[in-house]
Amino acid sequence: MWNGSGSLARLGRRSLTRGLTGVARNGNGHIHGEHNGTAEDDAARHDFLRPQRRDRPPHSEALRPGARQETLREANLLLITEEIFASAEPLSRADLSIRTGMTRSTVSRLVDDLLAAGIVREGSPMVGPTRGRPAVPLTPARKTLAGLGVEVNVDFMAVRALDLTGSVLAEALVERDYRGSDPVSVLREAGELAAGVSAQAQESGAQVVGTVVAMPGLVGSDERSLLLAPNLGWRDIDTVELLTAAAGQEPFGQFISVANEAKLAALAVAQELTEADGEEQTFLFVSAQMGIGSAVVIDGVVNPGPHGWAGELGHLSVEPAGPECRCGATGCLEVYAGKRALLTAAGLGPNVAAADLMQLAREEDSSDDSAAETARAAISRAGWALGVALAGAMNVLDVHEIVLGGEFAPLTDLLRPRIEEELQRRVLASQWAAFRVRESGTGPAPAVTGGAMLALRAVVDAPQMWVPAS
Repeated sequence: MWNGSGSLARLGRRSLTRGLTGVARNGNGHIHGEHNGTAEDDAARHDFLRPQRRDRPPHSEALRPGARQETLREANLLLITEEIFASAEPLSRADLSIRTGMTRSTVSRLVDDLLAAGIVREGSPMVGPTRGRPAVPLTPARKTLAGLGVEVNVDFMAVRALDLTGSVLAEALVERDYRGSDPVSVLREAGELAAGVSAQAQESGAQVVGTVVAMPGLVGSDERSLLLAPNLGWRDIDTVELLTAAAGQEPFGQFISVANEAKLAALAVAQELTEADGEEQTFLFVSAQMGIGSAVVIDGVVNPGPHGWAGELGHLSVEPAGPECRCGATGCLEVYAGKRALLTAAGLGPNVAAADLMQLAREEDSSDDSAAETARAAISRAGWALGVALAGAMNVLDVHEIVLGGEFAPLTDLLRPRIEEELQRRVLASQWAAFRVRESGTGPAPAVTGGAMLALRAVVDAPQMWVPAS
């Protein structure tokens, strides 16, 4: 078990431009039973599910009244939910009435629905400077509804359950080498691990609403199939079918969808940086596990491309005549800067941690100076390859900030000089652009946090589906 909650921050108002379409398609659309989560009095919360007012995912656009002839009540319920989750400070019913233009009686009825659904909770009444009834702050509910994030990667599998405040309810991590493994047995194992985490979340009082699975490769448009994961050696896998084979559908909530792990990790990083800088971010996220994944984030929106395949930076050719990659091409970035390639070039075994490589490279007075020099040369070579690949991406995308995650994160200070050197040489606008290369602080397995966050957006974007029948 490990704790990934320390890096949790605000998501801002944006999310994946795609990726929740499967939520609308796979959800059964039924009204759910009442949740009786107790509201806690403290006002502190992680409002990481702030809804986006623009660039809303396609299925959420379908929830608008004009698109599906939804009732005025449902549209107003969505508006009230948006206001509560988008506000940096807790709002009262009177605040919501002023912000939305609804009558106080209408707001109170809608808030009562959200309270019954376990979407919001009431805090301690706040006595104001004027006479009258004290204002009761409304915040996202704790331990009532949960999203489940699952990841299967080359050297680990992980599961995390988050509630609507961003608090970690349960999590699990298994470290193992899954290269060339049998997808049937591995996904069955992942399903059983997820079922255990789901059970722990439910024991805390939460209902799992849905699950998003992170996979290191190309995901099909059905958002359940893994088309290709070169470093796992998997191709054409029905991830959802295999994941639920042992535990069934119930532990996973109302829907299961699959997304690329780098895109989901970028979603978690985007909320982390939004919290740190106080504004939505634009950056290239580059993460190294055994391979290299990346994602483009524009104003807080992770842009996966029309098929969801954008960001395969690891398979951009650095040297066309270079070594063969596991994907079948030659000279890919991964064969120069992927974790395995980096450790091999440093003369280290495949299971050595990036932090150990960093320590070795920084040793000045070592009994084995040649080992330290070899490590520094390997990192410099990886920085060169990253700089070449990122310069090409920058020339195309006009994005000049880079965030390094995964195994790259602890090596950021060592990689930065060579990366920036190549960017200055190769980016056409370099004399007018300010480059920034920084480290992600999201901690282990950020894709499971991103997956759980994405699952919970089904609640914020369609609150009427969770209100108990009256």
